[in-house]
Amino acid sequence: MKANWEKTENNRGVLTVEVDEQKFSKALDQAFRKVVKNVNVPGFRKGKVPRPIFEKRFGVESLYQDAVEIVVPEAYQAAVEETGIEPVDQPEIDIDQLEKDKPFIFKATVTVKPEVKLGEYKDLEVPEKDFSVSDKDVEEELKKMQERQGELVVVEDGQVEEKDRVMIDFEGFIDGEPFEGGQAEKYTLEVGSGQFIPGFEEQLVGMKPEEEKEITVTFPEDYQAEELAGKEAVFKVKLHEVKRMRLPELDDEFAQDVSEFDTLQELKDDIENKLKEQKSQDEDNYKRNTLVEKAAENAEIDLPEVMVEHEIDHMLGHFEQQLQMQGVTLDQYMQFTGQEKSTIREQFKEDAEKKVRANLVLEAIAAEENVEVDDEEVDQELKKLAEQMGREEEEVRKLLQAQGGVDQIRDELKIRKTVDLLVSNSKNAA
Repeated sequence: MKANWEKTENNRGVLTVEVDEQKFSKALDQAFRKVVKNVNVPGFRKGKVPRPIFEKRFGVESLYQDAVEIVVPEAYQAAVEETGIEPVDQPEIDIDQLEKDKPFIFKATVTVKPEVKLGEYKDLEVPEKDFSVSDKDVEEELKKMQERQGELVVVEDGQVEEKDRVMIDFEGFIDGEPFEGGQAEKYTLEVGSGQFIPGFEEQLVGMKPEEEKEITVTFPEDYQAEELAGKEAVFKVKLHEVKRMRLPELDDEFAQDVSEFDTLQELKDDIENKLKEQKSQDEDNYKRNTLVEKAAENAEIDLPEVMVEHEIDHMLGHFEQQLQMQGVTLDQYMQFTGQEKSTIREQFKEDAEKKVRANLVLEAIAAEENVEVDDEEVDQELKKLAEQMGREEEEVRKLLQAQGGVDQIRDELKIRKTVDLLVSNSKNAA
């Protein structure tokens, strides 16, 4: 096999692969054995047609497609390894030569990992930032605990306020006609959550149970349903029920209910200590992230769009999982917020570009500084992971090996060690 890589533009190029006629002939043999199983020719049992008769009747060309599908993946992978390129996307395959008793030649147009020209990554400085714990921080955390212990109670009298949980019927009309997806019965909504289009929830404030009201809103110009975008709609709303959070008193009894402490002061002291631990971790993350960002900003990279799109795919998938944990699908989220998927993807783009750039720069620094991860370090990480999962180390190892996870752990450790290197070489190093 022969392989030749020719860069054509930025991070794209053409990999020309030549497979000798003997290897392609073997692929034709495999293709014949596969195809002939389903071939019927008068005078022969199904699947028992001799090769010469098959080729005379159907032509050897009828085997080419299957032979190509057999040869290309293996030959492409071998050519990638031989030329040392690092593809970041699936190749576009074009057949250059496909004839019997001649070498099979194909071209793979592919995007490869870009060259990284490192800038300054040592002696970087991290701006000072306050990570101290204030009384306000403690009070805010205590408030969250109080809200978690709160109880939703029905408001018999009174008006809807921000953060109330309401149950409503609604039906929307445009130019006097109802529209699809614009109605629901006994729908539960937290006022001020931003689930509905702008202006809807604000007009619920002040309503009383069993009151009916018409709410006028205008759909955003970029609303995902084009037939509704920019149009004024009138919603007929009936309020069935209002629930409001009733909070417990912040006293010693509260502390005893939510913790192992006897007094509220002891609980506050514990909150303060835990916040200090968290702030210390936040400070460490801040330093590490800032150094990575600075090193990435100082480097020169022509980011392949396909790498950014792959990262956006990953981020969007994670976002969908978060929504599902809240009982909301992505389609429902888009309907509530009036956004299209393309708009959401665009919102992720800047962060995706930063992440791809940072990863490429860290890989380049690791190579420049000869950062390596030995088997003992991987074993230690596997041991920690097994303890966290409550399973045997060997069981976890086999599970990860089957999924390629051990190599992923090695890569993550290398990145972590590379960031450690940035920290130890920074101006802020202790």
